[in-house]
Amino acid sequence: MKRGTFKLIYLSMLICIGLVLHVIENMIPIPFLAPGAKLGLANIASLLTLYVFGLPDALLVSVLRPILGTLLGGSVSSLLFSLSGSIASTLVMWIAMKYFERYFSMVGISILGALAHNAAQTTVSALIINNVNMYIYLPVLSLLSLGTGIFVGLAANAAKDVLKSSAEASIKNLRG
Repeated sequence: MKRGTFKLIYLSMLICIGLVLHVIENMIPIPFLAPGAKLGLANIASLLTLYVFGLPDALLVSVLRPILGTLLGGSVSSLLFSLSGSIASTLVMWIAMKYFERYFSMVGISILGALAHNAAQTTVSALIINNVNMYIYLPVLSLLSLGTGIFVGLAANAAKDVLKSSAEASIKNLRG
């Protein structure tokens, strides 16, 4: 197999992992004051892709996962929320990783991504219903972002080294 084939396999696995986490997350009821609050488990795949493969591939995962999740049982509005949050969080995590990694661990970068995700989804919500009062939920969602960002960051950090070494070993085997 060629190097590009291995990368494609790993990216496909990350998309599938994100998709499975997305589906599982949709089954978990979260009784809370803020509508649409979720754990953000699918962002583990985006964060891992960002660290192991870089921004272009992370954006690919961040776009394909919400689209496939919508095809498996979402609505057009859920696609708008999921896609906007996914892209915003990936971009913010990349900026933090590229320019501020010495100040933020993977957990800190994950928290920033969770904050960006919620800000983007709140903005989409405010635009759809044409009501800026949706931003009332942002402080509650931001507080939730701390917990979910920590969990996602810890999970991605635990899997990062295994994924990176596995990908490097696969590519090394190609060289003989």
